[in-house]
Amino acid sequence: MGKLIVLDGLDGCGKTTQFNLLLERLKERGVPVRAISFPDYNEPSSTLVQMYLRGEFGGSPDAVSAYAASSFYAVDRYASYRRFWEKDYQGDKVILAARYVSSNAIHQMCKLSRLKWDDFLRWLSDYEYEKLGLPRPDRVIFLDMLPSISQELLSGRYGGDESQKDIHEADAVYLSLCREAALYAAKAEGWRVVPCSRRSVLRTREEIAADIDAAIDGIL
Repeated sequence: MGKLIVLDGLDGCGKTTQFNLLLERLKERGVPVRAISFPDYNEPSSTLVQMYLRGEFGGSPDAVSAYAASSFYAVDRYASYRRFWEKDYQGDKVILAARYVSSNAIHQMCKLSRLKWDDFLRWLSDYEYEKLGLPRPDRVIFLDMLPSISQELLSGRYGGDESQKDIHEADAVYLSLCREAALYAAKAEGWRVVPCSRRSVLRTREEIAADIDAAIDGIL
């Protein structure tokens, strides 16, 4: 049986950069690794996700319930697992995932009242891991970035063109709620939290990478 390591975080937190750096480090160490990313926009299984993010079911994240939107993402993961990486995981490969089931906790749970967060986490675990049979991660690492900083980085990514942001990225209040939900889920689910900034100042890529390495120490 392989291992599953998940790197997650809010949009604009530098997740792609750290994901690629970790992938390189694992390969340099001779670790048999396969990289996966969600949503899988190159596959038809992500169609409902793309429609949702474009605002075709409503112009704000709240237009689609936490449970319906979670199902869009879960089906995409199920299709990816069964078609592309199940054999690698059942073998001895390390699966490195950019986003996973944790993303539903981060981006969907905040649509509910806080009194319902524990119920949602129980439902999510049962739905994706038990009902759909997706593998449970050996480690989830949440890259924690202040939403104010991530918004600046996202604007830079799109050259200042705010219209290019999807309905998640464009809603600053929603992203702040997502961070609250993420930190709650991290404590409840045993994720490792890696801060990407200190007192509103970005940490270096090397500092963040060192914390990520520490978070997976003993897993491989």
